[in-house]
Amino acid sequence: MPLVPPKPDSDPSGLRVLNPLESADWDRQLEQLPDAAFFHTACWARVLTESYGYAPRYHVHTEPDGKLRSLIALMEVDSWLTGRRGVSLPFTDDTEPLCNSTEAFTQLFEAAKQLGRARRWKYIELRGGKKWLPEAQSATSFLNHILPLEAGEKAVYAACDDPVRRAIRKAEKNALTVEFSQSLPAMESFYQLMCLTRRRHGVPPQPFPFFAAIQRHVLAANRGWIVLASEGKTPVAGAIYFHFGRQAIYKYGASDETKQHLRANNLVMWRAIQRFIAEGFSSLDFGRTSVGNAGLRQFKRSWGTQEQTLDYIRFDLRQGKFVTHPDEATGWHNRVFQALPLGLSRMAGAILYRHIA
Repeated sequence: MPLVPPKPDSDPSGLRVLNPLESADWDRQLEQLPDAAFFHTACWARVLTESYGYAPRYHVHTEPDGKLRSLIALMEVDSWLTGRRGVSLPFTDDTEPLCNSTEAFTQLFEAAKQLGRARRWKYIELRGGKKWLPEAQSATSFLNHILPLEAGEKAVYAACDDPVRRAIRKAEKNALTVEFSQSLPAMESFYQLMCLTRRRHGVPPQPFPFFAAIQRHVLAANRGWIVLASEGKTPVAGAIYFHFGRQAIYKYGASDETKQHLRANNLVMWRAIQRFIAEGFSSLDFGRTSVGNAGLRQFKRSWGTQEQTLDYIRFDLRQGKFVTHPDEATGWHNRVFQALPLGLSRMAGAILYRHIA
């Protein structure tokens, strides 16, 4: 049976299946939607599409004049290894459906299921959106930590735990330099630290072309920063932040474990917080955390963040029901990747990530 392409965007109800990369004003339209965040933007869609070949299937409602009203951002992941499915969105912590009513969400979700059946998807995964599906069991649950910034630098600093403040002061005494950059050389430096960090955690790094695409389509478009802390001329810790509107997101962090005593990670985070406050951002999202990762959870809570639950929803199109799925962040595979030489670990990442999504 041949695969059925998405319906053309000619539905008189205003329901469409769109590719945001084909819309010149996509991000401007997003700015009009409450709760729109960085991961809904066209630059993130371009990174995912260019890096891994995923096909955007963004389900939207539009007004008669074409104005964006509601959105479920989906990408089709087509893998011979893990199957074909719709994910909102791959390599994304949280992509909330942007809907103004339960009726709007239901129409978009039903349209997504119809497309998924036609395209023979195994399932649809929503990374967020539990409020629209209160009756559905969560496939997987994570923790999310948000740091409010509007109270100002002094109040945010005072809300940090004592160990965080001591670590910041120690890092400042260690005469580390901190650089904000959007350049490719800075990304290359960060990636070297990322490879070391991923190996330490027993996870292969994503391939460098993915991070190069981030530099090209996100950072160069002034949608984020690389923040690097260096001892002399040697980077020892770094992080990548994205932003959209007044919201900032901490997406990736990395460091040289042999330099942990310098507390460079804390200084990177604090300098980023200071800059986001100075530039008028309202919040910093620390990203998702596995429920069982007590150390990372405590690190994020120690900055005075507000903790909340992040639920993923998975609808199995073959069974016609919501299903659960375990968090696979930890397991026997971590020990395997910790033991691999760095070159083999990078090769594994280049092969596997497209299928993992």
